[in-house]
Amino acid sequence: MQTIISNKLIKTRVGKKAEKILKSCVHCGFCLATCPTYQLLGNELDSPRGRIYLIKSAFEGNDFSDSSLQHLDRCLTCRSCETTCPSGVEYGNLLDIGRELIEPKRPLWQKLYRFTVRKFLTTPLLFNSVGIILRHSRAKGELTKTKNVHGTVLLLGGCVQPTLAPNINHSIKNILSKLGYDAIETPQKECCGAVDHHLSATNDALSKVKYNIDKWLETEAEVIISSASGCGVMVKDYPSMFDESDPYYKKAQAVANKTKDIAQFLADKDLSKLELEKKIISYHDPCTLQHGQGLKGLVESILSRLGYKLGDVVDSHLCCGSAGTYSIFQPKLSKQLKINKLRNLQKSSPEIIVTSNIGCLMHLQGGTKIPVKHWVELLDA
Repeated sequence: MQTIISNKLIKTRVGKKAEKILKSCVHCGFCLATCPTYQLLGNELDSPRGRIYLIKSAFEGNDFSDSSLQHLDRCLTCRSCETTCPSGVEYGNLLDIGRELIEPKRPLWQKLYRFTVRKFLTTPLLFNSVGIILRHSRAKGELTKTKNVHGTVLLLGGCVQPTLAPNINHSIKNILSKLGYDAIETPQKECCGAVDHHLSATNDALSKVKYNIDKWLETEAEVIISSASGCGVMVKDYPSMFDESDPYYKKAQAVANKTKDIAQFLADKDLSKLELEKKIISYHDPCTLQHGQGLKGLVESILSRLGYKLGDVVDSHLCCGSAGTYSIFQPKLSKQLKINKLRNLQKSSPEIIVTSNIGCLMHLQGGTKIPVKHWVELLDA
């Protein structure tokens, strides 16, 4: 794609990065078929290709209207288009850059609303007072003591998961203990920065990221484990937030290289001695796992190895509509995507729906009476 980025922007880090990504797009349109919002709305501007044109136009100095802003806001950042794209366009990075560029044009009421939401979600003192009422599940049973310790891992706690579903990491600690690993869980205040980053609060996101990098590298943990795929993809993307000349770039790479989704960590482990909850299940593969981290099919392969039978889920590549704060700011589209996803997940009449991300879990549970759990909870019966 030919670009004529303004002289002022082309000299900046984001300008150079945006130009490189824009030039990699060849207008093929393969992304349209896998874009959830295009499937619902049928508007080219609500597709990755359309949004790329809008971002290109903004970088070239053209006026950016409220309508254009709305088209960018409707994007789920599910990155399904990246999985499909034959040219390897880094659409997620481009979208974050584009949103940051046009953020000053946002109406004041929107800025205040977005500020309030992100501060509420990432400040434990504020969130816990309300989150406790919305709690999905409590931690069940006592923690298993580790015998014959093989190593130590750092387990990311997350900013909302400890309050909404503490049993997820509780189960993981038990599983790790039975496998011979001690787990150090990060405190709730050590948010990965994804909420700030995707709402264009770059300075706040960078502050959190740098703090996390310094703290996590101080530990003796061999591996950093994420049980929320949304946090996992953010941490693995830490290096993209820094120039290669920045002292934090190599440190961010070190953190990213040590980070694994819990499924990655368990994939080559002997799980035969774990006590399983054997029920008929249906699995929802979060976008942040299958597209963001490129781990499509990994959880299903582990569950199949353990004897679970999983039916095919129609349109499994499409987002459930949670997408971080998307369900808050785009409730109508989010609700329709949830309805579509649950219809497909429930076709096999499962006793339990399982997933790999706290956001998806809470979102889907709000639309069905079938219990929705994190898949690791099946391994800690």
